[in-house]
Amino acid sequence: MTKNNMNVSRPEKEKLDPMLIKVAIIMVVGSLAPLLDSTMVNVAIKTLAIDLKSTISIIQWVITGYVLAMGIAVPISGWAVNRFGGKRVYMFSLVVFLVGSIFSSLSWNIDSLIAFRILQGIGAGLMMPTLTTILVQKAGSTNLGRMMSIVSLPMLLGPILGPMLGGVIVSNLSWRWIFYVNIPITIGALLLALWGLPNDEPASTKPSLDIIGILLLSPGFAALIYGISQIRSDSGVGSSKVFIPVLIGIGLLIAFSVYALRTKNTPVIDLHLFKSRNFSASTVLLFLSGIATNGAMLLLPLFYQQVRGESILYTGLLLIPQGIGMLLTRSMIGKLVDRIGSRTIVLVSLIITIVGTLPFAFADSNTNQMILAAALLIRGAGLGGLVIPIMASAYMGLRHEQVSDASITTRILQTIGGAFGSAVLATIVQHQLSSSYVTNIQTVASAYNVSFWWSIGFTAIAIIPTILLPIRKNLTQVKQM
Repeated sequence: MTKNNMNVSRPEKEKLDPMLIKVAIIMVVGSLAPLLDSTMVNVAIKTLAIDLKSTISIIQWVITGYVLAMGIAVPISGWAVNRFGGKRVYMFSLVVFLVGSIFSSLSWNIDSLIAFRILQGIGAGLMMPTLTTILVQKAGSTNLGRMMSIVSLPMLLGPILGPMLGGVIVSNLSWRWIFYVNIPITIGALLLALWGLPNDEPASTKPSLDIIGILLLSPGFAALIYGISQIRSDSGVGSSKVFIPVLIGIGLLIAFSVYALRTKNTPVIDLHLFKSRNFSASTVLLFLSGIATNGAMLLLPLFYQQVRGESILYTGLLLIPQGIGMLLTRSMIGKLVDRIGSRTIVLVSLIITIVGTLPFAFADSNTNQMILAAALLIRGAGLGGLVIPIMASAYMGLRHEQVSDASITTRILQTIGGAFGSAVLATIVQHQLSSSYVTNIQTVASAYNVSFWWSIGFTAIAIIPTILLPIRKNLTQVKQM
């Protein structure tokens, strides 16, 4: 074989554009703030209730209000990017989140904190899909897997650093520091964006805001999330606080679907995206992976605190192996997606996640800590191989102008799946505890064992849509305009 033939048979490895890497890093810095903020606030709920002289049920609105505001803002992000340009929308979302963080840190009572958390939620709801849209559009038709490995970095760091920082703050400082830490991160992200993000022009044709679509989709999404979140606090789907908003949310989403498919105007989300097998399978997987990830993220710290008797801070430290496992597989997974596609990677990752979760379905207060740490490391490695290939496959074959719609849809499905997983698994724990005549450490451990079995079941179900994912890289991933 000649030297020339050898060069033909071994194509040169594509490298990421340095400008693209710079843009990705700049935007990832900004997304760290809302992802850290969410996990830290979850840790501080009881402290907030005591300090602000409120009840846990009212304090929950600090979280619920934030999520609902995100639900309202997410569908608007696609229109805003097309109308004003990605850089402007991204920087605006950072400013809104910064203002919300500053005022949250200065809150004088529970009502003011909830109001300012809603402002934070609007900023986060605009920021996250805008970030994904910009990066996928700039990545074009190559290296989408490695691009997603960069985008997913904050999603991995949030669960690692959030509980640790939250535990340190709750144990040693005022809860206000949960919001103080957002301020330098967000200001730094704003300065980086102003300096390093290239100016992008809005769409040549200025799209009008789909008012009817927004009035159907945003409240529908928010109502569905609210109803799901009430499952946990009201211990079941039979409560009117659960099924009424869920029914309203489903009704509004159905109405939006009918409207979006029939309207002659440009809808806020193009539902024709679901004609793509890759996209449809990926969105279902994002929902199921949200259940597997967020549901267990809720169970694990509670397991360590209620079954193992660990403190908040020590619980955060014990969960570090899961984050390490996620980080170890992140860069490798991105490269593999670009080479062999998503199906095999997701399938193997699901199996690894199940193996890593399985020990917790049998664990109690006496289980060896090293076994649990090893299980978390394995589970983290599996989770690290889920989000990147699923997100990459969602954008394969889409036109440039469809990317913003895809970013909105994937964000919605991830949020709904995460909320559903947390609510359902928390309800299962409560149901198991309430059905026991005697509550002791063994019955508490058994309740968590059952819930982990449910988490394993949801993860196993995700294998079904995985078979629809592409086997090897689609060379026309994101079609250029």
